[in-house]
Amino acid sequence: MSVVIVGAGHNALVAACYLAREGRPVRVLERDTVLGGAVSTVPRFPGHRVDRGSSAHLMIRHTGIIEELELDRFGLRYLDCDPWAFVPVRPDSESVPIVFHRDLARTCASIAAACGERDAAAYRRFTTEWEPRARRVMRSFGGTPAPGRLVRSFWGLDARGGGSALSREFLQSGDALLDTWFDDERLKAALAWFGAQSGPPMSEPGTAPMVGFAALMHTLPPGRAVGGSGALTEALVARLRADGGEIVAGDPVTALARRGDGWRVRTGAGHEYDAETVIAGTHILTTFDLLRSGGFDPAVLDGWRRRIRVGPGIGMVVRAATSALPRYPGATADESATGLQLLVHDRAQLRVAHGHALGGRLPPRPVVLGMSFSALDPSIAPAGQHQLSLWSQWHPYRLADGSAWPDHAEHEADRIIGELDRYAPGAAATVLRRHIQTPADLESELGLRGGNVMHVEMSLDQMLLWRPLPELSGHRVPGAPGLYLTGASTHPGGGVSGASGRTAARLVLRDARRGRRWLRR
Repeated sequence: MSVVIVGAGHNALVAACYLAREGRPVRVLERDTVLGGAVSTVPRFPGHRVDRGSSAHLMIRHTGIIEELELDRFGLRYLDCDPWAFVPVRPDSESVPIVFHRDLARTCASIAAACGERDAAAYRRFTTEWEPRARRVMRSFGGTPAPGRLVRSFWGLDARGGGSALSREFLQSGDALLDTWFDDERLKAALAWFGAQSGPPMSEPGTAPMVGFAALMHTLPPGRAVGGSGALTEALVARLRADGGEIVAGDPVTALARRGDGWRVRTGAGHEYDAETVIAGTHILTTFDLLRSGGFDPAVLDGWRRRIRVGPGIGMVVRAATSALPRYPGATADESATGLQLLVHDRAQLRVAHGHALGGRLPPRPVVLGMSFSALDPSIAPAGQHQLSLWSQWHPYRLADGSAWPDHAEHEADRIIGELDRYAPGAAATVLRRHIQTPADLESELGLRGGNVMHVEMSLDQMLLWRPLPELSGHRVPGAPGLYLTGASTHPGGGVSGASGRTAARLVLRDARRGRRWLRR
C-alpha cells in the first residue's frame, strides 16, 4: 500500500513515521524547504537558532508518541520548564510575583504570598479536581472523536454531583470556572491567559478545560526541546528516513485527483505521484483548493468552506536576540526565565484585545506572553547573548481601515517590546536584533491561513466531533475514498500534540486490514 503525505508539519510526519514503521512505502511532499511547518527552527540571527512557530511543547509529552516512536534514539531530548509559568508584579506595586512550579506545594506557597492563603488552598483543591479531568481530555485526543469513544475517554471520572453537573463543569466558560474558584484577579488573569493560548477568549462557552489543563502541568510541565522546537521535527525526519520513508521538499502539491482506485498527486514542478492512499496534512482550506484543482465537486467544497470559521487572526510574534534575560523586580532568573511569562494582570485586557481583533482593530494595549528559553538551553544563542520570543495575541489578520500589515509591523513590535519593558524595566535596551512575524507573515511563511496558528477557531462548535465540520471530523472526506486528513484543522486541534497524525495513520492501517479481510472472503 503506497502512501503519499501532503505537507511535512509535525502531525503529517508523525503519521508518516507510524506507517513507515509498519513497512508501508511512504513519500512526504512539502512545499517549503524547511520541514516541520510551525514546529521548526532556523538561523534567524548569527549564532541563534530561532523557532518559526511553537516554542514550548505541552501536549505531545502527555500522548506517549515520543516513547512509541522512540524519538530519543533519534536525538530528541526535552528539558522541563520548571518553573513552568511566571506572573510578574504590577509596575510600581509592592506585591510579589506568582511562580508556578512543577511542585504543587511550592506553587501554593507562592500563591499564598502573592494572593493570600484562601486562593492558595483553592488552587490546591482546583488541581486535585481538574488533574484527572485534564488526563481524560488528553485521552480523548488519542483517536477519532466518535461519540461513543468520547464517552469512554471520560468514563470513570468522579460524578457524584451527577452527569449533568459534571458536563456543566466542562461546558462552562474559563472565566466562570475561575470566578468559582478564586478571588485574586491577578491569579485569575494568569490562568485565563494560559488557557487562552488555545485561541479563544476564556469568556466563551466550553473553554473551562483549557484553564483546567494547568492542573496537568504539575504532573509533567511544558518541555523545551534541546536545540529548539524544530528538534522534534528533526527527530521525526530521522526516524522516518531510517524506516525507508522519503521526503521531497521545495515542490508544492498543486492538485489531488482521484484516478481509478487510487490518487494522482501533481506538483508545481510538474511531477506526478500515484498512490493508493493520500494523507493531507495541510490547512483544511488548502486541502479544498487541491481537491478543486483535481476535479472534486466545487459546489460541495464551497459549501464546506462557507461553514468553516478561520477567525480574525490569532496574533503576532517578535523574536529577538538580546544581551541579557529580562529582569523582573522581586524575582530571580531561575524563577522567571524558564517558563511562560504571563504579562497580564486583569482579564479586562484580554477581553478588550479580543474585541478589537473581532472589529479588525489593533489592541489598545498588547497582550504579551514572554519566553526566554536560552535560559534553559544555551545552545540556541551564542555566548554572551540570549533569545526572546514575545507572543502577542489577538492581532487581526484583516485591518478594518484597509491598511496593510507592513505599515504596522515595526510600530506593533515596538509596543510589544514596550509591554515587556513595563514589567521588566530595561528589557527593551537589551534587544540587539529582532524578527517580526505579523499575521500576514504567519500565512505567507507557514501556510497558516488568516494568520491563525490553530488553522480554524478552537471554539466549542469547531472542536471534538465538530472539527472542522461534523462530516469531516472522522479524518476522512466524503466522496474521496483513500483520502485522510490530519493536522491542526482536525481533532484535537492546534498545538503540538501529534495526536492527529497518529490517528490518521491508525485509520489507514485499520482500513487496509479490513480491505485484505474482505478480499480473502
